[in-house]
Amino acid sequence: MRVRVCLMIAALVLGLLGFARPQPSHAQTTHSCELELILAVDVSGSINRDEYRLQMIGLSDAFRSSDIIHLIASTSRKGGVYVTVVQWSGQPHQSQIVPWAKLDDKASVLKFADAIDASPRMFLNYSTAIGDALTFSRALFSIRPNKCRRRVIDVSGDGPNNEGSPVNNIRAQLIYEQVTINGLVVLGDEPTLGAYYRRNIIGGNGAFVITANTFKDYPDAMRRKLLREIAPPITSLPQGPSSLALAQPDTRR
Repeated sequence: MRVRVCLMIAALVLGLLGFARPQPSHAQTTHSCELELILAVDVSGSINRDEYRLQMIGLSDAFRSSDIIHLIASTSRKGGVYVTVVQWSGQPHQSQIVPWAKLDDKASVLKFADAIDASPRMFLNYSTAIGDALTFSRALFSIRPNKCRRRVIDVSGDGPNNEGSPVNNIRAQLIYEQVTINGLVVLGDEPTLGAYYRRNIIGGNGAFVITANTFKDYPDAMRRKLLREIAPPITSLPQGPSSLALAQPDTRR
């Protein structure tokens, strides 16, 4: 009887030791780069030729600014940042117009800016399918062989989701996968669009929305947004799906 009790105690102790064994954490994961950033630009039918031009010039000029170049160069010791550009519109209309590029010094950043300038507009006169834009962007992360420390999708647009798949499911999935979704909103004739993005689009660690009153304000808003995205976040990485992302409705027009 004593032998049996001793064996039971020994098994219990070993079980407790096994349970207490340190488990690998996300913080211990080795990453080959600092940031993967997808810039998803709205080119739906509500954006005319001049507004499109302001968007794309604003985007390329932001990468030519000295503060952005300096900030990106400061990440070179951590593997730099990888950036790509997507144009999106209605449900079946998304295109990666600039492939993934590693940016870690002035030359690579300026080359990326030139690639943005050389890219044509892919879509015209279609609706606004933000859920499909996020789904398309999520697939682009799988093209990259190595995972960076942070993954961010930046969605810029001038209207709410009005076509295609709902945003809620893909938004929750991205947050679960520790992808941050940020927004750059051109308010125009929709003064509540920033609030809509905060409720329905953005999510994840440190997610934020920057607003521009008109497309003329877009270039400065883009530069400020990139500075905030590329700089290391103060908050810690999320541990799981956000209940907020699961609970909020996908309001449509």
